Amino acid sequence: MASLMWFRRDLRLRDNPALLEACADGEVLPLFVIDPRLWGPAGPSRRAYLAASLRSLDAGLRAAGAPGLAVVRGEPAREVVRAARAVGADQVHVAADFGPYGRRRDAEVEQALAGVGAELVRTGSPYAVAPGTLTSGSGDHYRVFTPFFRVWEQHQPADPQPAPRHDAWLALDPGAAASTALPKTPLPEGIELPAAGEDATLARWREFLERGLQDYAEARDLPGTDGTSRLSVHLKYGEVHPRQLLADLARARGRGAAAYRTELAWREFYADVLWHQPRTAREYYKTQYAGLAYDEPGELFAAWQEGRTGFPVVDAGMRQLRSVGWMHNRVRMITASFLVKDLHVEWQHGARHFLHWLVDGDLASNNHGWQWVAGSGTDPSPFFRVFNPTTQGRKFDPDGGYVRRWVPELADVADPHDPSPDDRDRVGYPHPVVDHAEERREALARWERIRS
Repeated sequence: MASLMWFRRDLRLRDNPALLEACADGEVLPLFVIDPRLWGPAGPSRRAYLAASLRSLDAGLRAAGAPGLAVVRGEPAREVVRAARAVGADQVHVAADFGPYGRRRDAEVEQALAGVGAELVRTGSPYAVAPGTLTSGSGDHYRVFTPFFRVWEQHQPADPQPAPRHDAWLALDPGAAASTALPKTPLPEGIELPAAGEDATLARWREFLERGLQDYAEARDLPGTDGTSRLSVHLKYGEVHPRQLLADLARARGRGAAAYRTELAWREFYADVLWHQPRTAREYYKTQYAGLAYDEPGELFAAWQEGRTGFPVVDAGMRQLRSVGWMHNRVRMITASFLVKDLHVEWQHGARHFLHWLVDGDLASNNHGWQWVAGSGTDPSPFFRVFNPTTQGRKFDPDGGYVRRWVPELADVADPHDPSPDDRDRVGYPHPVVDHAEERREALARWERIRS
């Protein structure tokens, strides 16, 4: 019997329950669909990383004896059915998608497959605990992280499984379906991305376990050090499953391992919130904040996007984002607070900019992280907590190494976190676009108006 394995956010061969199910059926066509509704909004960094990850998956399949990864471009409800009919598959295997668009897309594909006598089979998910699994004592979903974490931590995921040993692979006849080559997406000059693929991911994880995990609880907040695992992009595309990370962490001890487990749980908490309340991908979790007065994005928004606000740690973060498709999490909070509370621009504008450039851009984590900063989300940072970018920079980048790296014109100034006017003029670095103290007062005044 023939079946189809439709890869999405599980671009790996090891520990892939849906792939194991597909291989148990007999002959398997491995397929990836370039969906224009996802490909179109993606920025160059995300496209290039995905293309590299697909090439790695294709190489892994060929090493396992398959003809390679079949790639098609178009609407999934049409292209998946065409591919299934082309190889005579009556089952299409996937890992369940819990995002708002993914759920709609899969329902459309499921209906289209039913029309030709085929079935969509969901096995596993991108999470250790699938969204919607955990509920509070009242039967409702968790709205605060800490009680969610207590229950989540008690859940024991299944043991990771090896890659399937399989010798019955199928290829897609170019004449029978809209096949295409693996996408080629050259990066703009100056952008560097991490190595993609399952093997590169596991190598990075092993290095972090050996050299970084012990100090993670302290070092993860310091953007000038290599104190994080940098696995967020690999989790985004499923080059590794959190089940594997948790299994390795179970053998570790110390504050670093505990802190890392907590960060994995935050990812799953935000996915659970989005599953229960899909409107929060674009709308306010706490609806009263929709009434807060914001300014339309204009020249100051462009200055924020391009890293020329005159606030060094903000500009460093925004330049890092454009250069490597990633930004340190502490700096994500600082830059987000600056946009929402110093420039008074609504969080959705910043969230879209991040999703365009971040290679690890995850809708649930990104947008709910922005809502946390904006005071409108779950476990919010209170709106009256307005990050001072200068003091934040000095606290978390005390030697100025992070700012000096990403704002090189400040490399030799005495104080890279608050350059003097003369130093700014000498090196051609902009003066602050706003007065932070004044804009903090303005932000709090606007907040007070929605509280009354």
